[in-house]
Amino acid sequence: MRRKSQQARDVTRREFVHASAAAAAALALPGARAPVGRADTLRIGLVGCGGRGTGAAKDCLTSSERVELVAIGDLFPDRVAECRTNLARMATEDSSGGLKTKIKVDDAHAFSGFDAYQKVIGSQLDVVLLATPPAFRARHLAAAIEAGKHVFMEKPVAVDPVGVRSVIASADRAAQKGLAIVAGTQRRHDAGYRAAMQRIHDGAIGDIVSAQVYWNQGGLWMKPRQPQWSDVEWQIRNWLYFTWLSGDHIVEQHIHNIDVANWALGAHPVKAVGVGGRQWRTDPAYGHIYDHFAIDFEYPNGAHVLSMCRQIDGTASHVAERIVGTRGTSDAHSVIEGAAPWSWDAQTPRTNPYVQEHADLIASIRTGKPLNEGRQVAETTLSAIMGREAAYTGKEITWDELLNAQQDLVPADVQFGPMPVAPVAMPGQTALARSWRSA
Repeated sequence: MRRKSQQARDVTRREFVHASAAAAAALALPGARAPVGRADTLRIGLVGCGGRGTGAAKDCLTSSERVELVAIGDLFPDRVAECRTNLARMATEDSSGGLKTKIKVDDAHAFSGFDAYQKVIGSQLDVVLLATPPAFRARHLAAAIEAGKHVFMEKPVAVDPVGVRSVIASADRAAQKGLAIVAGTQRRHDAGYRAAMQRIHDGAIGDIVSAQVYWNQGGLWMKPRQPQWSDVEWQIRNWLYFTWLSGDHIVEQHIHNIDVANWALGAHPVKAVGVGGRQWRTDPAYGHIYDHFAIDFEYPNGAHVLSMCRQIDGTASHVAERIVGTRGTSDAHSVIEGAAPWSWDAQTPRTNPYVQEHADLIASIRTGKPLNEGRQVAETTLSAIMGREAAYTGKEITWDELLNAQQDLVPADVQFGPMPVAPVAMPGQTALARSWRSA
């Protein structure tokens, strides 16, 4: 196995320091906002009223004082109604009573339809939570930043390179305008992960030479098609199973573990080769995505990361990361073994990271030092897309090739109606798709 030279180590560290300095410098730009007063109430809007969106709204309201939810929106009216019901139930179950006082969504600010996101963003808001299927994230983020809103957005943030480039542009625009962007990669806000990563970056396991990251589990939900649903409605209601909507599960779910590898190495992979397939979920009800992937990512320092994910019922679950260095190993969140052993003290309080990410977002807004995780999560999203395309095509995919690709899987104007399902990707036959029509 190749080990990076001192020169390569210095380049990687310089790049990391340069990126951090650039992010800090952005806060001093003329467009940066003044701090929000600690006594000010921040008004929150939610776009995407499914389970994750409803959960994100609760987490945001739970995370901080003087925040209130004032608008929600979703494509489907039934999801809007369900969200309001679930939020009311959560408020009733909240023994402190604080949640109930923070939910202030009236009928006039509960929107549905393809333009619901515009109506939410157009309300009198400070912060927008973006939790629709990933296909729509880039355009929703661009609209929110243009409107001057701070953003929490769920991962992944795109399904193709065109979307990734849009998110990077929005992240740069947010920095210019002094707006915060926090992503739903909650491991980066978990106390255990942060403590372990600090030690890894300080050299506790030496130079990183390899890693293994996994998200292997059983199947997920599927909603049987109803006679009144058009192709588009059926696909959006089952968005997990269509690449143009979710990016496939290596992008939608396994992104968490790939992000840990990028975090540990302080870089994104430069190329990938891999395999994958559709062995168990073969029924057309499950769209056209794969049910397993295994990818070999190569990083700038020569380190290789094994990435494995699976969604097959009856199989063993394994969600984990393992970082290997020249002086030891780490699970990236609670244990380091080797020359500088360490373990997380189980008695130390550990805030729910799903709540902490919102607490960090709100605190950054109030102190006038807005967090901006946009480029970071965009790069991790493209890393996962690179793994997908390596498996789909059966070819080596490089970072530069993919970053500059014109692949655009999301129709410019999505409306209810017919939409044929793309064929299942066949390695050796499938090429890097350019548009949603050729996906």
